[in-house]
Amino acid sequence: MSNLPKVAKKHLIIFTRYPEPGKTKTRLIPALGSEGAARLHRQMTEHTLVQVKQLQKVIPISWEVWFAGGNYQLMQDWLGAQLIYQPQDEGDLGQRMERSLFHAFESQAEYAVIIGTDCPALNAEILALAFEELEHCELVLGPARDGGYYLIGLRYLRPELFTNIDWGTNRVFSQTVEIAHKLNLSMVSLPVLADIDRPEDLCNWEAHLVID
Repeated sequence: MSNLPKVAKKHLIIFTRYPEPGKTKTRLIPALGSEGAARLHRQMTEHTLVQVKQLQKVIPISWEVWFAGGNYQLMQDWLGAQLIYQPQDEGDLGQRMERSLFHAFESQAEYAVIIGTDCPALNAEILALAFEELEHCELVLGPARDGGYYLIGLRYLRPELFTNIDWGTNRVFSQTVEIAHKLNLSMVSLPVLADIDRPEDLCNWEAHLVID
């Protein structure tokens, strides 16, 4: 059994990393430098948390931050001691996401959604839509423009969705959809949004700053 406290019916999991220069957003270092890449990651994570707090005003959810790098104290110093933090620990991205969903459903969540923090257009409205769609289907995916996905939501754990995926490539979304079809899962796709992973993606963050 999980040692996590009971969560709400709708539970949100945020994957992020402690913004240590040189170990954060490394593909952006050629354009921004190690300090700049870490600073951007910090800003994007904080922006994501603002959207989550806006979501809380609309629907009742519980949420927690699953982090890589750093430690509990550094995360609390950065984002506040009032949040729930869990270390991602070892394994590839699929194994870590599967583990977080296992904990969520063990803790009595009925709908669980995982997001990252590098998609500035992901807002409270899209998050609310993801939970709304989960009431009518088994899987919700938010496709990213680069071929990955920025959000995955489930009503129960299907480990098959997180195995044999070429993480970090432009095949992640299509491979996940293919597995979902083989499992006969009912699925809904959200709007396509842009992640910020490479120097050519930085214009998306700049456009977001202009809009804000």
